[in-house]
Amino acid sequence: MNLYLIRHGIAEERQPDTQDEERSLTKEGKQKTQKVAQRIKQLGLQFDVIVTSPLVRAYQTSEILVATGLSTQLEKSPHLAPNGNISSWLNYWLEPKNYPQKAQIALVGHEPDLSNWAENLLWGETKDSLVLKKAGMIGIKLPEIGSPLGRSHMFWLTPPKYLL
Repeated sequence: MNLYLIRHGIAEERQPDTQDEERSLTKEGKQKTQKVAQRIKQLGLQFDVIVTSPLVRAYQTSEILVATGLSTQLEKSPHLAPNGNISSWLNYWLEPKNYPQKAQIALVGHEPDLSNWAENLLWGETKDSLVLKKAGMIGIKLPEIGSPLGRSHMFWLTPPKYLL
């Protein structure tokens, strides 16, 4: 299974009168995310499913990915909200009955969670070494058997500027 960890695009600044989960993508954030999505499509990537954080900015990012034709399936997961737990996500999503081993799954979420998840999959612990830029992507291949924690391989780490 290949996981593509994608950070949401540029969002509105935090405001005292706006809930964090309601912050939308900015005009620039939408434009850059659309360009990144088009480039990903040109590179031949296709996702079996895009799983997104329920927060507005992540969901809007996912909608752009779907509109670009990168997937026809979009699902929300509370595990991808800020401070989500990778173990909870793994227990559900990595069950063979839920998704086949050959699946291409995009997870759209937030920092530092996505980088921390990547580090746990790669090294079995968080080292605060990876940083995922807004609209950036990390690709990770999970092993076919056994726990993926500390046993996965990164094959993609791209900030959006290399896709624009």
